[in-house]
Amino acid sequence: MIDKRTLEFILTDQRKEIERRSEEMLCSRKEESLVDLNSAQAQVVIGLRRCGKSTLCYQALHNSDVKFAYVDFDDERLAKLQSDQLNDVLEVLYKVYGDFNYLFLDEIQNVDGWHLFVNRMLRNKMHIVVSGSNAKLLSGELATHLTGRNKEIDLFPFSFKEFCVMKGVDITTKTTKAEAFRRAAFDEYMRQGGFPELLSIDDDKSYVKNLIDNILKRDIEQRYKISYKAAFENMAHHLLNNAPTIVVSNSLAKTFHFKSDHTAKNYVDYLKQAFLLIGVRKYSQKSRVRLSHEKVYAADVAIMNYRDNAFAGENLGHRLETIVLNHLFRKCKIEGLDVYYLNESNGECDFVVCHGNTVVQAIQVSYDISAPKTKTREINGLLLAARLTGCNDLLLLTDHESAVVNHSNHTIKIQPVYEWCLEQGI
Repeated sequence: MIDKRTLEFILTDQRKEIERRSEEMLCSRKEESLVDLNSAQAQVVIGLRRCGKSTLCYQALHNSDVKFAYVDFDDERLAKLQSDQLNDVLEVLYKVYGDFNYLFLDEIQNVDGWHLFVNRMLRNKMHIVVSGSNAKLLSGELATHLTGRNKEIDLFPFSFKEFCVMKGVDITTKTTKAEAFRRAAFDEYMRQGGFPELLSIDDDKSYVKNLIDNILKRDIEQRYKISYKAAFENMAHHLLNNAPTIVVSNSLAKTFHFKSDHTAKNYVDYLKQAFLLIGVRKYSQKSRVRLSHEKVYAADVAIMNYRDNAFAGENLGHRLETIVLNHLFRKCKIEGLDVYYLNESNGECDFVVCHGNTVVQAIQVSYDISAPKTKTREINGLLLAARLTGCNDLLLLTDHESAVVNHSNHTIKIQPVYEWCLEQGI
């Protein structure tokens, strides 16, 4: 039990902390426009830890010039807070902030039963902004208890455009110098990834290691009461080491000595719910096929090898493909599209983008297509996607090559990934 005087000290400290953000250089993000502060629905921003959710929520509130109060439930001083004390928190917030009609609850999933409090606040016409780093606990419980009174907004680490903005890299000028600087920035982005705090931290490996340990041990093992902790962590690192990779539950169960395939499947789901992994389903007109053979990607290239014993090396092809997927996934979330991978016995295509059941674009990713055999394989994958889906928008993304080629009555655009990333508008 935390007494009200202690709560007042904590929440006053947190107010000073959130207000200091107005003095920082913050990056405007596309998802900020999705936060509807006039809505009677709870605005729920979810995503990987440290990807900038709190900053996004703060910017949306601050830029709208509304009176809001803030609580960070990831504060260790609030670790023992129970749901029956949330009304005490509300009382102290009124003392610290005065009157307000917007309430920003950060990492609220740390408090069991939080949804009942949020529901009551909504009934009392309070505008609620919520952030959190567990998809199931947030969207699942909201869907169950708020019956549609919530809007979910997914957030990811920085895109390449946002990375450039924060680094002060010119993204518009068409000169040799500007192009070279963008090219150099992308090389850095491909190595470092998009976690905002890594822009100002030198020890990348320690940062990522601590982040992943926190997610595995705190967000997953404690919350889901994982029985086989060591085996679960080994499986998590194994998937991150090999991503992108197709998940085969019975193979994972055998490798890590789980009691059943179901256990392995649950563990993979936990990693996706905590946003360490992004799942991409296989393209098929058959629902049964789409529900199986899922391919998983790391949520950011930084977590592919900034870990102990990752042994990932450069693996530039996989890193480039991961960057494309992350940008594509984020863009499709905003625009209401779906992303799949295509894999048939006679070939494969990295990504097909769908609007409903219509494929609107097929994309191949290859770091280097200078070898004729590699270029032919990648083009054949796009032609296969065109034959199977009827799609005519075919794109081959590479590290540096740019061209337009014609094959089998199809036009294929070849473009560097860094240039494509900047065109995505995110």
